[in-house]
Amino acid sequence: MDHQQKTHYDLFSQVFHWVTAILVFAAFVLGPEHLGRLIKQGVDPATRIDIVWHETLGVSVLVLTVLRLIWVALRSGPPEHLMSPWMHITGKLVHAALWVLLLALPLTAFLALGSEGIPLTLLGGLRIEQIPLVKSSGISALTDWGDLHQLLGDTIVWLAGLHAGAAIYHHVVLKDGVLKAMLPR
Repeated sequence: MDHQQKTHYDLFSQVFHWVTAILVFAAFVLGPEHLGRLIKQGVDPATRIDIVWHETLGVSVLVLTVLRLIWVALRSGPPEHLMSPWMHITGKLVHAALWVLLLALPLTAFLALGSEGIPLTLLGGLRIEQIPLVKSSGISALTDWGDLHQLLGDTIVWLAGLHAGAAIYHHVVLKDGVLKAMLPR
């Protein structure tokens, strides 16, 4: 393997990364504030295009994240960059937190919808009236899943922003190729 291959992610990893970033940001922007209150006021989620897009993007992020995890398990290791141990450890922790959030956000959305009896509405007219097993389980009463979903959504955007800022710092100040590793050659 030549030096250039060790310093860049493969094309699939790059595409997965950037598409995920775009979808998460779009879902955040389109996320309806106080969805539970809207539903209690009698708003049908299917009549709100922001809700339909938000939920469609959320399901897309979940599918993409699962595919990414499979790809990460199959591909060769990530690029190697020399950096201080604290930067390496911090990078690993931030990446782990982002992975957890990419999985926890859709899960908390399903729990919020299911515990409140709100249908999942997707583009193309697909509508799932009840999220199976949630309302009847004890897990639905553990917390306000909608509030937790909103908190996690805010968290992933802040963490992704810090992640992007660190990549720019590596590029502009350290000039170590970390940002270039996720860009096409």
